[in-house]
Parts: sequence; C-alpha cells; structure tokens
Amino acid sequence: MTTTPEAPATVLRTAYQQAVADYWNNEKDPVNLRLGEVDDLYHHHYGLGDYDPSVLEGPEETRDARIIEELHRLESAQADVLLDHLGPVAPEQRLLDAGCGRGGSSIMANARFGCQVDGISISQTQVDFANAEARRRGVDDKVHYHFRNMLDTGFPTGDFQGIWNNESTMYVDLHELFAEHARQLARGGRYVTITGCSNDVTGGRSKAVSRIDEHYTCNIHPRSAYFKAMVANGLVPMHVVDLTPTAIPYWELRTKSSVATGVEDPFLTAYREGSFHYLLIAADRI
Repeated sequence: MTTTPEAPATVLRTAYQQAVADYWNNEKDPVNLRLGEVDDLYHHHYGLGDYDPSVLEGPEETRDARIIEELHRLESAQADVLLDHLGPVAPEQRLLDAGCGRGGSSIMANARFGCQVDGISISQTQVDFANAEARRRGVDDKVHYHFRNMLDTGFPTGDFQGIWNNESTMYVDLHELFAEHARQLARGGRYVTITGCSNDVTGGRSKAVSRIDEHYTCNIHPRSAYFKAMVANGLVPMHVVDLTPTAIPYWELRTKSSVATGVEDPFLTAYREGSFHYLLIAADRI
C-alpha cells in the first residue's frame, strides 16, 4: 500500500500538538526501548497482572535483565487484553491503532487476526521506526504506519471494523476523537480504549495525577468524560473493566528496575488513594 506523506503543517495543527510531537520525536527512554528489545515488540503502554516473584531471586548480576523481561511480558499481556475486547475480526477487515507509538500492538493484532492494520502517530520518528520494524518482520504488506492526526486522519468513512487507543486519549479532546472514530468505524464495529482517568468522585485532579500529567505533557480526563463523549458520538459502551488492581504490580516491579523514570511513585500513590483509575472501555458503533 502506497501512501502520500503528510506535510507536518497539515498534521500538527496547534502549538500543543507540536509540543507533544517534539516530546515523542526526541524520546529515547530505556523503559520503552530496552523492554522492546526483549522480542522486538515495542510498546508505549503499561502492564497488567501479577509478576513472577522469582525474577527478584537468583544471581544479582542478571536480576535487572530478568525484571526487564518480566515487565515486557506484562506489557504484552496488557495488549492482549485490549485485543481480546475487539471481538471477531476477519482477515479481510481492517483495524486502526490510533496513537500507535512504535507499533507493537499493531504487530500483535495482525498476528492474531491476519488482517490489515493501520497505525497513526503525530511523531514522525515513531512512524519511521514502526514501519522499519514491519518491513524487518516481513508484514509491511499488511501493517502500515502513518504520520497523521487521530482527530482528522483522512481515512475513508466506515472503513474499519475496529479501532483502539492504548493510553493515548489523554492527549486529545474526547468529543473530537470519538466523532472521528465513529465516522471511520463500520456500523456495528468495535472501539476499545485502555486509559488512565481521574476519579470524579474524589473531585479535581489529585497532586499525584497532576504529576503524571506533567511528566508526559498530557491532560488526563475524568472518568465520566469518556462515557459522555462516547454516547454523544454513537459509541455505546458494552464492556467496562476496572483494571486498576491488576495494574499496580507492574508499577511495583518497575520501581525495582534500572528503567524506573520517577513517575512510578505518582502512579502507585494515585492508584492506591483512589484518585486515578485504569479502565478498559469497549464500545459498539451504532
């Protein structure tokens, strides 16, 4: 599939979008790169499930390598949980990974469903990296990454059976995002997001949530905003799963690793005090 390269000015339409793109174009965080080197699946999200405590045992000189492998396993497990909620996808159908990062989840989706997967990012660096990985794996006939804005992708109306955001909704206005996703989804298609969101019940953003925002140059939305914006745009929630308890072990293990970034404590504090939730929402396009 041949695509026409987008000019930056047509993709990055605000100073904030440019700032986010600059952040990810320059990002070379070991927590993303070292974990991806385990099996060449590069993720930009967190992990789910209990970690194997045996990784903390054994020879000290290989302890960190064991932790890295286990963190990566938990991140791939998180992607599998998201893909589980896309429902049936036929090989002739098409999926969209909105905010694809370096492309790991798109690779996993193609391996599972055998269908075409398009990933989009406003980071040209991420897009170039992901396309190189698809070529190296020999799946670039089915997996393509594009430098595009998830709020206005330019893809045809009704062309996708499934769309997902994996920890990328906090960079955009939800009404604009879900309007564009609803336009692109076939009727009866499925949208899935896994996201961190602030807890409306506890009031405004907690100090810990504000520290997460600052770290990632993002704007975490309150939980209720997701449901309001989905329903307003023809996306009906079918499954809502509170993943918070299963997210905590990942962060606990990351604090013991060489790839800790300093954001681990705000995540753990926010989760434990209840000011922040890690949710999966799967919604159908009506």
